[in-house]
Amino acid sequence: MATGVFDLLHPGHLHYLTESRKLGDELVVVVARDATATKLKRPPVVNEEARRQMVEALKPVDRAILGSTTDMYDTVEKVRPDIITLGYDQRWNDEEVRRKCAERGVNVRIVRLSGVPEKMLSSNHIVERILELHGMAKA
Repeated sequence: MATGVFDLLHPGHLHYLTESRKLGDELVVVVARDATATKLKRPPVVNEEARRQMVEALKPVDRAILGSTTDMYDTVEKVRPDIITLGYDQRWNDEEVRRKCAERGVNVRIVRLSGVPEKMLSSNHIVERILELHGMAKA
């Protein structure tokens, strides 16, 4: 299982999903809901269903689903993955995620994947660059 917002798809996302897929027989990707994305990062540019469809169309992905609107561990309970991958820039604490999953009867291995070194491979940096090109400061 891989998770993320996946707004403004870029090569960093593809790297994360390709590396995640190598770890198992099937890759289920949980796409954050619009409200969750807004709470964790910023309001997404692309709506949740469109982001889910785009992620599901990527070659490494077997299935993409929208996350829970109330509790992210509800989705973990439903999917029951063997492995959860976290991107290099995701703020979750690996051990805390593993422990909370175990409390719900889902014993998972947490794998923190390394990032791609190029700064432009993040949605936030892409947005910043667009604003810079148009002479606008980031709000």
